Amino acid sequence: PLCHQSLLCVFTDDLLEGSNSELPGKLSMMEARLQAQEDEITLLKSSLAEALRRIHIHDQQKLVKETPPEKTKPKLGRKAVSSASLLTRSNIWKQTPLAFVNVLEWNTRCFPGNMLLFSLLCLSGQSIKMFIRGRPITMYVPSNIQNYDDLRMEPPAERLELEWVYGYRGRDCRANLFLLPSREAVYFTACVVVLYHINNRTQRHYRKHTDCVRCLAVHPDQVRIASGQTAGVDKDGKPLLPFVHIWDSSTLVTLQQIGLGSFERGVNSLAFSRADSGVFLVVIDDSNEHMLSVWDWARATKQAEIKSTNEAVFAVEFNPSDSCNIITCGKSHVYFWTLSGGVLTKKQGIFGKYKKPKFIQCFLFSGTGDVLTGDSEGNILTWGKSAADVKTLGKGAKGKTYQIMRQTRAHEGSVFTLCVLHSGALLSGGGKDRRVVLWSVDLAPEKECEIPEKFGAVRTIAHVDGEELLVGTTRNAILRGTFSGGFVAIVQGHVDEMWGLATHPSQNTFLTCGHDKQVFLWNAEEHMVDWCTTLEEAALCADFCPNGSVVSVGLYTGRWLVLDLQTREIVFDCTDGNEQLSVMRYSPDGSFLAVGSHDNFIYIYNVSDGGRRYTRFGKCTGHSSFITHLDWSKDGKYIMSNSGDYEILYWDVAGGCKLLRNRFDSRDRKWASYTCVLGFHVMGVWLEGSDGTDINALCRSRCERMVAVADDFCKVHLFQYPCPKPKAPSHRYEGHGSHVTNVGFTHNDSHLLSMGGKDTSILQWRVRREKQRNEQDARKCEPAKTPEGADRGRHFTRNLSQNIAV
Repeated sequence: PLCHQSLLCVFTDDLLEGSNSELPGKLSMMEARLQAQEDEITLLKSSLAEALRRIHIHDQQKLVKETPPEKTKPKLGRKAVSSASLLTRSNIWKQTPLAFVNVLEWNTRCFPGNMLLFSLLCLSGQSIKMFIRGRPITMYVPSNIQNYDDLRMEPPAERLELEWVYGYRGRDCRANLFLLPSREAVYFTACVVVLYHINNRTQRHYRKHTDCVRCLAVHPDQVRIASGQTAGVDKDGKPLLPFVHIWDSSTLVTLQQIGLGSFERGVNSLAFSRADSGVFLVVIDDSNEHMLSVWDWARATKQAEIKSTNEAVFAVEFNPSDSCNIITCGKSHVYFWTLSGGVLTKKQGIFGKYKKPKFIQCFLFSGTGDVLTGDSEGNILTWGKSAADVKTLGKGAKGKTYQIMRQTRAHEGSVFTLCVLHSGALLSGGGKDRRVVLWSVDLAPEKECEIPEKFGAVRTIAHVDGEELLVGTTRNAILRGTFSGGFVAIVQGHVDEMWGLATHPSQNTFLTCGHDKQVFLWNAEEHMVDWCTTLEEAALCADFCPNGSVVSVGLYTGRWLVLDLQTREIVFDCTDGNEQLSVMRYSPDGSFLAVGSHDNFIYIYNVSDGGRRYTRFGKCTGHSSFITHLDWSKDGKYIMSNSGDYEILYWDVAGGCKLLRNRFDSRDRKWASYTCVLGFHVMGVWLEGSDGTDINALCRSRCERMVAVADDFCKVHLFQYPCPKPKAPSHRYEGHGSHVTNVGFTHNDSHLLSMGGKDTSILQWRVRREKQRNEQDARKCEPAKTPEGADRGRHFTRNLSQNIAV
């Protein structure tokens, strides 16, 4: 075609102007652009064929109308096919060399935001085309699949069961750590409320929430629990309604759901009444007015509702001796509410001669009945009810008002939490100074200790017994300890968005890294942190060397490090380009390392000395957008890669990092791992209507029988592998409250790890296999003996290629 000739001329001129060193890269770019031109031509031909088909149908219908009745019964043959029968597959094969099946809508690159909604059947090749945002993506059918239509997609026999939740939400939530009589600490992260037995080190999970949990309250009976969630959005971007669940902590059975349709944006804080044994529940939502509502929760009836304030609200509580009195605090205010006859009225706390703090962070009722507040100035204020001060409030002041009776200097910086003990003593937790202080009944300091800096400030405190405490921190950790013995972390987690996940090749350990610059090595058996280190910049990807002694970590600036797992020391430090790295991947035998960058290049390194020495081998150039995923072939000679503009390219690394221009030759290649989100074997994981960013990551199991998918809608999916047909069924799992950034199977496929982005949580799923799986499928779990998908397609006959649009 002329367009090809002109394109070749342009590139010839460019090549003459460029240096010889740039020749391979420019040839690769020319190859990619030529392929794009061919795809455009294919689309134009398809459009023309459809137009001709419709004209033919129209002409036949017109001929039927104009022909006399006695002449409308010709002998049936290939040329006398009705318009309806033209849409059947058999007649399409007979009538046209290029025809359409299931034509729904024509969409070209002129409308890049729309998804293609048609399927195209071609007789001339052996390829599948799926279209994302108008871009055709060609995938060649393996030779062992001989009849694509006969492939049957089923959900995998394996299922996932949530076993452990790593993390705690302390960075932006308050009063969210309690100890139950069962010796279980109850807290939340993502969409899961965790009950962690502090002695047995076991977890149970309440999982009925549909989005991130934001607040907790424990009933006076110490068994029932209320938990409120944020609103969130569904797959189509429509808001989901927030609600409160009241549930039994012993059975995990939901007792009541309240507020569906009553709350805006989310549930900010809540509390049970105490004077009447917990009949009422007070709730404050996240609307602009922070609506305060009181509920008879057992009947799910609202007793009263009122606009609270336009300022931030941090806490709400009933007076323990009077269920008609409620207190709220937040930015620059303390409000004292009275409930009478279904109507709420408020009085504002008066600071008088004392400096008004910017924030009232927390409050409680002391054993003597006083109200104590902790503020952003580091003070504990004691409030009492007294006659209105005319000098302070003016001549119009009437009745009694709540005023400050005493100010006690407690901390440097904010007082984030207050906790009263059974003895009447008081505990306070500081922000800037990270101190926990024990106070006597009359607010005299008795003991104090300081939380290690790496865990952040004190967010909340729960009393265990004696001097033993649980402390939740602003860096998403829960500590256990005493004033004299110090504190150790029993729960830890990341504090910012994370993307990097790598599972150890021979042990039940895994590594995570993220924007918080932290690298964690986790023990999946003991459910604890083996070690943690902090880097100089954000880390985005990682991979273990096959010998399991070192791990490479890719950073935000193009720098990458190799860490020794025993000493945690950096044994190698290198930089490739100046853009973020998105993928690190060792070859199966550990002799090469591939580094995928946002500068569109894949850097290849020779690896020696057990993963401690690296020398540049070459660079793969040819992608027209940033690298997103890549995998090595089982023989360690080839790479398959995906990019941000939905390209699938193949590279001959052993032959000098050359782009394989004939992608058809790679259709039967066996891959050591499968993490590329675009490819024939995983085409079915894409839902209809998806765009190219809906799937963040996927991972094939070691046994090559299932593939886990991390999507942008807080879900983890488990599909059969291979999964080459659209609308493939899957098992779907909820628990994350943010886009799922990565998934990975452990070395023996016993567990799957999934990571939430903004929810900073890691969920560990146990893989359970259904008993009715037959022995033939069980034998497929031996990767060394079973080639990729071989047993699934040997009985099929090959004669077609089909273009599938998602």
